[in-house]
Amino acid sequence: MTEALAIGRDGPVQIWTINVPGAGNAVSGPDFIAALERAVDDVNQNTEACAVILTGAGHIFSAGGNVRDMADGTGVFGLDPLAQRHGYVSGIQRIPRAMVRCEVPVIAAVNGAAVGAGCDLAMMCDVRIAARSASFAESFVQLGLIPGDGGAWFLPRVAGAGRAAEMTFTGDRVDAATALDWGLVSRVVDDAELLPAARELARRIARNPPHALRMAKRLLTESRSGTLESVLNLAAAMQPLAHQDPEHRARVARWGQRRGPVTA
Repeated sequence: MTEALAIGRDGPVQIWTINVPGAGNAVSGPDFIAALERAVDDVNQNTEACAVILTGAGHIFSAGGNVRDMADGTGVFGLDPLAQRHGYVSGIQRIPRAMVRCEVPVIAAVNGAAVGAGCDLAMMCDVRIAARSASFAESFVQLGLIPGDGGAWFLPRVAGAGRAAEMTFTGDRVDAATALDWGLVSRVVDDAELLPAARELARRIARNPPHALRMAKRLLTESRSGTLESVLNLAAAMQPLAHQDPEHRARVARWGQRRGPVTA
């Protein structure tokens, strides 16, 4: 049986590939959700891991939910409203919870359309790089739906309230060039250069001590909803731990050697 999320490894960098091509790399199925949770738990326990690249198999990042299942009324879509509510909580809403608890930086290498929950999954990543063929659509409203997976929380924090509202209320597709202009992605590259660019960025991230990376990511995560005081308190607790890391001490020593003696 094909894994819904294929895991590759390149030293301290992991490559996660959404691998449900027969369903447009849909992320709403129980196999994918469970596989993503396992991947997050595994990378959190691997203290040598420094970065993750998330991409899609083939020429699409993710079409989001499985519209065929919606049309057929199968799975959670065939339940009564009260059971559906529980199904969302115990189903697709496990994705944002897993992504938020992922301790290492995650780079979305968006290799094609990122639609609905697929768009939201990209927004849950720390950094987004897009192929020129990529596009983004917060398309729920076009099917008479709402973002049920946390997109209404993540998208405004990436694109700003106005852009998020425009995307959410129209469901229109945003091409890669517009996504760059709107701040949805940090860069756009030729399709053939997408994974090399993501790998190069991941390698630059992975040059840094893994414990410092994880603590820095936790601070950024806290800053999304926490107060300045809560972020300062967390930083005050984390920084002494960083000072005790042998890698920190070794890097400070090397910096001192490069700087040389101070002369009057």
